[in-house]
Amino acid sequence: MKLGLGLYRHQLDGDHFRFAKQCGCTHLVIHLVDYFRSSRSNQPGDQPVGDDAGWGLAGDPEKLWTFEELAAIKAQINAAGLELEAIENFDPAHWHDVLLDGPKKRAQFEDLKTIIRHLGRAGIPIMGYNFSIAGVAGRVKGHFARGDAEAVGMDGPFDKPMPNGMVWNMVYDRNAPPGVVPSATPEELWQRLKDFLDAVLPVAEEAGVTLAAHPDDPPMPTIRGQPRLVYQPQLYQKLIELRPSPRNALEFCLGTLAEMTEGNVYDAVDAYSRQGKLGYVHFRNVRGKAPFYKESFIDDGDIDMLRVLRILKKNRFTGVLIPDHAPQLTCAAPWHAGMAYALGFLRAAMQALG
Repeated sequence: MKLGLGLYRHQLDGDHFRFAKQCGCTHLVIHLVDYFRSSRSNQPGDQPVGDDAGWGLAGDPEKLWTFEELAAIKAQINAAGLELEAIENFDPAHWHDVLLDGPKKRAQFEDLKTIIRHLGRAGIPIMGYNFSIAGVAGRVKGHFARGDAEAVGMDGPFDKPMPNGMVWNMVYDRNAPPGVVPSATPEELWQRLKDFLDAVLPVAEEAGVTLAAHPDDPPMPTIRGQPRLVYQPQLYQKLIELRPSPRNALEFCLGTLAEMTEGNVYDAVDAYSRQGKLGYVHFRNVRGKAPFYKESFIDDGDIDMLRVLRILKKNRFTGVLIPDHAPQLTCAAPWHAGMAYALGFLRAAMQALG
């Protein structure tokens, strides 16, 4: 297993690369979608939470991630002594009609194929994604963690309808007509996922890129009146079997799995790691179940992280582990301190297990 760090778009610079190296990381997982550039509530020093208006504006639909851009980022990361393991999340501007089954769906399939080919050519092995209409929504921020450290959580269901022009908790069309996005059925959403996998997986296989699916966060049957795909652990198996492929894998988020109301996080780790289906793993701890949970420090929640590591070692998982986010510490650098604490715990635990 390898220790990694997740970085947002505004953190892709030499200082953050050196910070990762100083904390003992060998790999990075990066975001190219900018969740902070136009949000009225997200703060760049923390993870995005947003409000009813979402995470701000999606990117430019005419500007796909180019091979040159990806290769340059990878070269900067390699120059810092690190490896680029994955990119996490497509830009809603590039696939909103894939999620909504809209008129640009087929053209956006071609855009996604182009992006995946660019990743393969640049030597980036994993593309993480979250196939969700509403995206990550309904979370709140507060002093929930040990010692009143700031963290995020959920205080109840969130089904306020999503306005037209929004998908995946971001605005892709500021000029959309008034009204709300019609609710899909669960069957329609699963069919949209199948269409996506049928269209894109063959290209991923040719390019040598693994598609890794994140579970629904928060794991509720509906958010903003829209259905969810993977809100219980067993639904990951349905996703895997929807289109079997070595390149159809999982972006495995322990915190989200622990928030689910059914199953057992350790059984899920065992089942999917035995199948060799883990792309990379988010190490995040929580207390409680959706829709009432709070994020905690990595050593202070419902998940026994050492037990998880033992299962991963037993099943010979060799991929990257990252703390996708962590509580903010009370100091001059809250994000850095929170991440350093989580990474220190993980590095020590990995060394203890050999």
